[in-house]
Amino acid sequence: MSTSINRNFSPWDLLKFAAPSIIMMVFMSLYTIVDGMFISRFVGSNALSSLNIVFPVINVAIAISTMLGTGGNAIISKYLGECRDEDARKALTQFTVLCLGFSFLLMLLSLPNLTLISRFLGSNEILLADCRVYLGVSMLFAPAAMLQGLFQSYFVTAGKPGLGLWLMVGAGIFNVVFDYVLIVPCQMGIAGAALATGIGQCIPALFGLFFFLCSKDDLHFCKFTFHMKEILSACYNGSSEMVSQLANAIITYLFNIIMMQLVGEHGVAAITILLYGQFLFNAFYLGFTIGISPIVGFQYGAGDKQKLHNIYHTSFLFVAVSSVFMAVIAIVLSPTIVTIFTDDPATYELAAAGFRLFAINFLFSGISITSSGFFTALSNGTISAVISFCRTLGFIVLSLLILPKFLGITGAWIAIPVAEFCTLLVTGVMHFVYFWKPGIRNYLR
Repeated sequence: MSTSINRNFSPWDLLKFAAPSIIMMVFMSLYTIVDGMFISRFVGSNALSSLNIVFPVINVAIAISTMLGTGGNAIISKYLGECRDEDARKALTQFTVLCLGFSFLLMLLSLPNLTLISRFLGSNEILLADCRVYLGVSMLFAPAAMLQGLFQSYFVTAGKPGLGLWLMVGAGIFNVVFDYVLIVPCQMGIAGAALATGIGQCIPALFGLFFFLCSKDDLHFCKFTFHMKEILSACYNGSSEMVSQLANAIITYLFNIIMMQLVGEHGVAAITILLYGQFLFNAFYLGFTIGISPIVGFQYGAGDKQKLHNIYHTSFLFVAVSSVFMAVIAIVLSPTIVTIFTDDPATYELAAAGFRLFAINFLFSGISITSSGFFTALSNGTISAVISFCRTLGFIVLSLLILPKFLGITGAWIAIPVAEFCTLLVTGVMHFVYFWKPGIRNYLR
């Protein structure tokens, strides 16, 4: 496998290598988005609001698997770059078992407390029943959901990004088909949407277990013992990506509370649509980061600064150009995008007006997401976490707590664009110190 990432990458080769991971992450994000589309269209706006109320719990599951996936990947790919293949295999097995353990713990903690959790997250009596149903069914599939996220990273490191892509495409197709069958003909409502998502998640999760159990390549499951130093290092290196997901949970919670206060259930449905747009956009750049991370980690471990320099410039040129393009498209097509999700007049009016302002954040967030992942691959969890904390929690919380008080609903729409711009300024400082300014801390010289 090491020869597939230990080579010179032209700009086209790098993008082609990352493309499967990008598509995988986009398809993963489509699980939730497709659920939202079917729920809003065939069950109603209140059901869509219920999904968003309980989604922070699902974010916690995603956060843990993302942490072990990206943080563990940095360790595994570094071992491979150092020709320590046996250590890489043991680390792979250790992180997979750990992920399964966390998933069962989360499931056991949440299932007996569905009402308590739903009320804590902001549900009122109108939304409570749907909140309980969606959360309960989703948590039954927590092991599959978390393994799916974990194996997205590990398939790339194993030199099989195409395999992960096809598994994700198949899972996405199953999700869409079962969404339609269970929600429309079977009339299962929001429970059908959660069940369809869970069935889709089982496909890459089970196949990943089978693949790494039976593989004869460099990376496969083997006997291992838990090494606390490796576990802590993976958690530390992957903390920025975990912070991103946990912050999504907190921000979703804050948005739900604020929108309930400002405009009620229709406001929660509207912000759900806007967050779907952000979810899809961020998935694109998170996928790109996952795709290039094994290459960055390998070259960092091998000490090849020239190759690392080329990867850096190609990566961030692509991110800068594509961010401008995607932001313009999102702003121009905002009414059409909102129409896909809802035909409810009150929800549409709120979401269409908000999306034009909200989409400005796409100009800034791609650079910060990729920067955070790049530092993770370089085993610099501190800087990665600083960037992640700023863009996903610190600045957004401040914006949400301040702007709506002075600007009302407009303040809610622009909270994320303001936070992303502030984070971009912080990210620029980190690039100057670690990539541009000559000195001992420069990774590229």
